[in-house]
Amino acid sequence: MRAANKSEDPELDEQKRRRRTRRMLRNQADAMPVVEAAGPRSERVVSAELVEPAPRGGLLEVFQQPYLLRLLVSRQLAQQYAASLLGLAWSYVQPAMRFAVYYFVMGFILKLHDDVPYFALHLFTGIVVVHYFGETWNGGTRSIWQNKGLVKRMRMPREIFPVASSLVAAYHTLPQVLVLVLFCLLSGWHLTWGAVGAGALGVAILVTFAMALALFFSALNVFFRDFQNIVQTVMQFMHFLVPMMYPFSLVWAEHDSHPVLYEIYVANPVTQAVLLLQKFFWYPLIEDPSDLPRQFPPDLYERGFITLALCIVLLWLAQRFFSRAEGKFPERL
Repeated sequence: MRAANKSEDPELDEQKRRRRTRRMLRNQADAMPVVEAAGPRSERVVSAELVEPAPRGGLLEVFQQPYLLRLLVSRQLAQQYAASLLGLAWSYVQPAMRFAVYYFVMGFILKLHDDVPYFALHLFTGIVVVHYFGETWNGGTRSIWQNKGLVKRMRMPREIFPVASSLVAAYHTLPQVLVLVLFCLLSGWHLTWGAVGAGALGVAILVTFAMALALFFSALNVFFRDFQNIVQTVMQFMHFLVPMMYPFSLVWAEHDSHPVLYEIYVANPVTQAVLLLQKFFWYPLIEDPSDLPRQFPPDLYERGFITLALCIVLLWLAQRFFSRAEGKFPERL
């Protein structure tokens, strides 16, 4: 009868064997002799400062990890061109079509090119600037949300995602700049130190302002995804808010009658970046600028340096805001 019960209840038999095994192991442990360590004991002293293994974040740490930044840029480019026949060429179809439409409408229908020599280069310079700014701002705003899997699973400086979007925008814009330089050279481009300084100042304003907005709106978009629609809405009107389809002389002609609107218009950092880069690319082609109406503000450089200082402060504030908000990213994503 006991043998039959044992075969019918294997789980009970297994438990008994486990208890017997544990009892034997305890008996063996008790039978082992206890040996006290003899001799001097050495204490371990850590001379280096203890550092938190998680990164502290910040733009400086982003550029201290070039391999990770390069990896994210390659990943984003691969996602954009996956299952695409034209690949990178799609990044130039939209600017090329916009240039053709603006050149036809503004140049031939509205006749705005009559008083603007080399109107095509004047227009194309503005398109390149607005294209970089729009792609950086738009891509940076969506960057945290689009990489939410990495944000929730990996600890890294999260500013790396808006910075990667800025580098992707630069990757798309650089060939357009090369085309612009080529046509300027074919048109007899001759540079001066003043033009080079204007170009460097314009690039600094453009990059700093675009990066500040990308950081600020990428954090806001995590909490309220309406901000990505706000960015798209603003960018639809940006081409009309900078002097590229029309010369600055039309704006200057109204500065006495509408001084407040003039100051608001010129205070736009994108407007100043367009004017400074037109000073670099387009203005050196003009043989006799005295025959033209005023094409730039009289205080262009003073405004440019003040705007650059304000953009640097704005970038610092955006970094502080991003650092305070990033702790809540995982739970909101």
